[in-house]
Amino acid sequence: MSTIKIENLSFSYHGYVKPIFENVSFSFDTNWKIGLIGRNGIGKSTLFKLLLNQETYQGKISKDIEFIKFPPNIIDTSKLGIELYKELISDEEEWKLFRELNLLNVDKNLVYREFETLSKGEQTKILLAILFTREDGFLLIDEPTNHLDMYGRKIVSEYLKSKKGFLLISHDRDFLDGCINHVISINRNSIDVQSGNFTSWYENKLMKDQFEISKNEKLKKDIKRLKEAARQSQIWSDKIENTKNGVKVSGVKPDKGHIGRQSAKMMKKSKNLENRQNKAIEEKQNLLKDIETKESLLLHSLHHHKNPLILVDNLSSYYGEKQILNNVYFEIKQGDIVAIYGSNGSGKSTLIKILLGLNHEYTGEIKLASNLKISYIPQDTSDLIGSLNEYIHKQDVDETLCKTILRKLDFSRELFEMDMKNYSDGQKKKVLIAISLSKPAHLFVWDEPLNYIDVISRIQIEEIIKETKPTLIFVEHDKRFVEDIANKIIQL
Repeated sequence: MSTIKIENLSFSYHGYVKPIFENVSFSFDTNWKIGLIGRNGIGKSTLFKLLLNQETYQGKISKDIEFIKFPPNIIDTSKLGIELYKELISDEEEWKLFRELNLLNVDKNLVYREFETLSKGEQTKILLAILFTREDGFLLIDEPTNHLDMYGRKIVSEYLKSKKGFLLISHDRDFLDGCINHVISINRNSIDVQSGNFTSWYENKLMKDQFEISKNEKLKKDIKRLKEAARQSQIWSDKIENTKNGVKVSGVKPDKGHIGRQSAKMMKKSKNLENRQNKAIEEKQNLLKDIETKESLLLHSLHHHKNPLILVDNLSSYYGEKQILNNVYFEIKQGDIVAIYGSNGSGKSTLIKILLGLNHEYTGEIKLASNLKISYIPQDTSDLIGSLNEYIHKQDVDETLCKTILRKLDFSRELFEMDMKNYSDGQKKKVLIAISLSKPAHLFVWDEPLNYIDVISRIQIEEIIKETKPTLIFVEHDKRFVEDIANKIIQL
């Protein structure tokens, strides 16, 4: 057991107005299983970089253990998994690797295949198994669930629960609940450390936020009262100054000789009062907490004159000789919120692409309502480069509406002026979500929309779907999200 201490940590990226961290101090134990929680772009991955000494910072990080990053940088993906194990760990005791693979329910023969030929989920599990063979380090795990189906997430969550300690970035609430016993939350102005899982942290947060909101309202009223008093002091001061200069007050011109001495005395008193009031205002303003708020999003769902909107009958599709879809049948009516279930490789994304007309390699029948307007969120964010404004205009959506939605998703204004290639994966995904929500549509089609999206934003998206009840078909591995919004399941 050892303790990691962070003292007076400050860090800013070049060109950023607001520092990522400013004089923050906290500590955590290496035996803790910790979930690192916070909005996209707030500094979670940056904290990993600082712990790994990949960026120059001010302050002090005290540790007596080596940090290990997941996922590691794999230069040559053509190597076998077993070769990567020997390269990353420098250990010939292969039984350790097979022990971890067994715990992760991974076929040991996969490590004798070229790493690049494995699925993303298989790669994730093998890399976790490799890194956890080390017993002298502390793992910093960055979003391991993005390429895992629900079953895979459950296995990895149970696997992590069995481990001694780690620091984990994840936005999947059920996944976090299943494996962590502490939470470090990066807030707007502070960092909190709490014992418990995600659910207990979130319940505490809601209570704390409500208390702070009540305090803020009182402070705002106090500030308003003090500002009014300061304004009155200024009026008083100006009136005295006019009196000193011989200006009539209430129709009477005062004696200059007498008022001169009185004026200086009153001016001093007025100024002292004004200074005290301004100091009190500043002190109260500094007490105001920037509370995390979940602003309601916007979504424009159109009504179509026909129902059902989509009818799929006897749909089959092949990838080479392998059958991906087998005699699939379903219909989508207006108001249906449909989750497509299935393990990795079961054909979920293939089905989405067929419905969108992006894949014509299939047999069977698909009937779409005429003039059907569809709003689509793809998995891939790689084309998000260059100007955000240009991208918005290219997508033919209302710029003001799109940016309003982004602001509600905690997008800072300075991001609007940045090249999108410098966005985090979560920020890029938010752009795609905002574009989709900005498009009036009869049908929304989303392919893993929540990859990299922070927890608070996920809850916002859930709430707008439950409120507006659009017609939606989607692929998503976040179990809680699916259970909260879906009213129909397509099992592949």
